[in-house]
Amino acid sequence: MSTPSGQPLIPAVWQRHDKEILPLWRDRLSAEMGPVVAARYAAGLFFEDRRRPIAQWFNPALGAALLVGIETSAEWPVQRFALFYAPANGGVIRVHTNLHEWYLRTPKKSPTEAEAFSGAIRSAESFLQVEMDYI
Repeated sequence: MSTPSGQPLIPAVWQRHDKEILPLWRDRLSAEMGPVVAARYAAGLFFEDRRRPIAQWFNPALGAALLVGIETSAEWPVQRFALFYAPANGGVIRVHTNLHEWYLRTPKKSPTEAEAFSGAIRSAESFLQVEMDYI
């Protein structure tokens, strides 16, 4: 099912929350990996809310979340958005999808950061559709 613009419909229980990274991510990673290792995971994405843009969905009924964020270190010539899923039963899972990356040395050449982010958003929305089919 899609919207008139062709975008997939996101079930109402998933709420978009892009203001700041939810504390749920830090808490779960620290419990799983320990605070030192967790602080370095995905270039510190979950501990230092500085890498923008992000897109995030939260399902308060399930205590589940999905995040699109930059997973590579700022020094890397290839930057990449990744999807991270915090399922209802705990933990954090890196969702493997198409690569959503761009190159710092050629910022205006396709794929651009904006194109990579848009692609990652589409992947996240598709993931949420599939996930809701199993809940």
